[in-house]
Amino acid sequence: QVQLVESGGGLVQAGGSLRLSCAASGRTFGSYAMGWFRQAPGKEREFAAAISWSGGSTYYADSVKGRFTISRDNTKNTVYLQMNSLKPEDTARYFCAANRGIVVPRTPLEYDYWGQGTQVTVSS
Repeated sequence: QVQLVESGGGLVQAGGSLRLSCAASGRTFGSYAMGWFRQAPGKEREFAAAISWSGGSTYYADSVKGRFTISRDNTKNTVYLQMNSLKPEDTARYFCAANRGIVVPRTPLEYDYWGQGTQVTVSS
């Protein structure tokens, strides 16, 4: 069982930056692939970024590539999402998710555990 708690969301102007954190409970965090998803009102939850259990492989949605960076610190049981050059269309609730194993999924259904999310609002 893994419990995930996101933090770091807030209100920022377009062009600004935010760093999201996702703290995980449990002793086996290092064996989970981690992902960040986002969901805007009235829209489906969409993939943003993901990272393998070791941190050696990262994946990004085209919409965030070059602006967002996912990373993890397995000694702190934490995964991060650094978001730069934010745009109003990045406004959404951001969720982190965990999937046990080697596979790094990019679809929500493949993840086993979810946090409650943190709101990111980008003003124009």
